[in-house]
Amino acid sequence: MLGILIQHPTEGLILYETGAGENYPEDVGPPIQDIFTRIDHDPSKNLDAQIALTGHNINDVKMVIIGHLHLDHSGGLEHFKRKDVPVYVHELELKHAFYSVATKTDLGVYLPHYLTFDINWVPFHGSYYEIAPGVNLHHAPGHTPGLTIMQVNLKESGTWIFTSDQYHVKENYADGVPQGWLARDHDAWVRSHQMIRGLQKRTHAKVVLGHCWDTIRELDIEFAPKAFE
Repeated sequence: MLGILIQHPTEGLILYETGAGENYPEDVGPPIQDIFTRIDHDPSKNLDAQIALTGHNINDVKMVIIGHLHLDHSGGLEHFKRKDVPVYVHELELKHAFYSVATKTDLGVYLPHYLTFDINWVPFHGSYYEIAPGVNLHHAPGHTPGLTIMQVNLKESGTWIFTSDQYHVKENYADGVPQGWLARDHDAWVRSHQMIRGLQKRTHAKVVLGHCWDTIRELDIEFAPKAFE
């Protein structure tokens, strides 16, 4: 479960997704834990602790961008309650998540403890949004209605694309195969996949997937010391 922290020259610290939150195992419960691989979760994996390993403080984050509002990508929003930090999310994702919780139609992947009115929600609209110089958001529905990928253009290492759960693992991306029932809208997923492959080809981007440790190893990304021990 990845959270991407960007030290932006004009906007300050930007956080893309927040991980699962401090009480992840208890919040999701045994049924969800049994579906997915069990995770050894301890305080060192909490969002504030991980940000501290980079030499920063979570209280210095100026902006949060959410790829999608499933519990394993947005549970850490609990750290941003009753704060003025803007939390950007596609309007369709925000509407779908609140509707799913209120009607209990998709309760389990969306949870009410972080979908609250004391977060500074800022929706964005349409298929593309340049949220900051060098940081571009692209609407990529399929896994969820409002899933958004992030394109970051860096001076030295070039373009990076962070896909959230448009792709869970490298087979989804390399083979163009969606994640079965986890891709709720198959046709939309295929269109989003086509858009992302075109973007990658155009920019020669490195692509970081939602839950793929193998891809991270292959990209030889350097992380903060002890962040993933």
